[in-house]
Amino acid sequence: MQCYDFATTDTSAILSFMQEGSTYAVGIDVGTTTVRTVVAHIDGATGVPTIVGVGHVPNSGMRKGVVVNLNGPAQAIDDALGAAERMSGYQVDAATLSVNGAHILSTHADGMVAVGAADHEITRDDLMRIEEVATLGKVPANREILDVIPHAYKLDGQDNIKDPLGMTGTRLEIDAHVISGLTPYLENVQKAAETAKVHPNSVVVTSIAAARAVLGEQQLENGVAVIDMGGATTSIAVYEEGDLQYTGVIPIGGVNITNDLAIGLKTDPEVAEKIKLEHASAVTRKEDAGISLKHDGEVLTFKTSDIDEIVEARLEEIFEAVQQQLRNAGRAGKLPSGVVLTGGGAQLKHITDYAKNFLGLAARIGKPTGYGGVADDIEKPSFAAAIGLMLFDAERIAVSGQGKKKTSHKKPTRKGVMHSLTKLFARFKA
Repeated sequence: MQCYDFATTDTSAILSFMQEGSTYAVGIDVGTTTVRTVVAHIDGATGVPTIVGVGHVPNSGMRKGVVVNLNGPAQAIDDALGAAERMSGYQVDAATLSVNGAHILSTHADGMVAVGAADHEITRDDLMRIEEVATLGKVPANREILDVIPHAYKLDGQDNIKDPLGMTGTRLEIDAHVISGLTPYLENVQKAAETAKVHPNSVVVTSIAAARAVLGEQQLENGVAVIDMGGATTSIAVYEEGDLQYTGVIPIGGVNITNDLAIGLKTDPEVAEKIKLEHASAVTRKEDAGISLKHDGEVLTFKTSDIDEIVEARLEEIFEAVQQQLRNAGRAGKLPSGVVLTGGGAQLKHITDYAKNFLGLAARIGKPTGYGGVADDIEKPSFAAAIGLMLFDAERIAVSGQGKKKTSHKKPTRKGVMHSLTKLFARFKA
């Protein structure tokens, strides 16, 4: 192991030692009401990301997942990153971002190409070429392709090939799933990040990011849907046989429940939000009772029956729209692993019981996995998308092998330097 004499070595040499072999992955969930950021250090030996920084701040300037004022999300991204930077000791200059909104479309595509002589081996160039052929003319000019998910390939008549790389054949066909979004909306999210001095490594749909953090291989294989209940949108991603089968976004979310409570109970939105988080229930209670809370020095009293009636009406609208999305995917009532709920709305009491009864499927709250480290609130379903984005960023680094060049790794901040030096002194003293 390389050792330094800290009494004689200058700070730049110490920092160089600290950064040797370090790689960082960052996920930024740009939600309508909140921006959440997760920074993780990637272990060089195991490749497992360890969360070292977390930030979450209120957002403005967005409606139903779409940017309507660049200044709001740009400032929120900057503030959320600032909190994560202070915790981790590192500055962030690149990340994987989320995108949301009803403009996200899920479509089917297929195509065929001749790849060469009978002894030709399928290469990555062949796979890229057939994806281009499959999507040509399938996506309008004002839309940008976010991802192409191959469901199966056919090579010279042989069906259901998952990965033809290295196989021999002359005619290659593909059956794929294409996710796209409106180009101006995607560009605005990227511009908001760039205004905050953050380069977007890639952009991922929120529900797909959440699914990356909370789903296991068996669930993906059996058939499962992730329902990400955000502030102003509810996103769905359906998986089966290990692949994404469908994704959709509903422009209704937790804010609608808050607003309904504010109107129905004739109170301020701040009080309504507190009632929703602390006293609301997704399942109607049998016994009516009174609840009290303090606001601006005044004690306010409400009936649980009134709260339940308001919440139930809005949940019925949301889950009817979710059921319609599952029908569109051809999976209504047909998912062996049921649904997994993520997002801030998943924190509503008894929400899994409501989802189970309404959708006729098993339901549970999604708990993010696949990382090390512990931080406040990180295990909540509201952080699932941000953690999933960080995991996608870590995978991108592993595939590209260019973590040091293109990740968020930069010189530590002044405060981070002192914190890290303290750790190093302890380590070398030991």
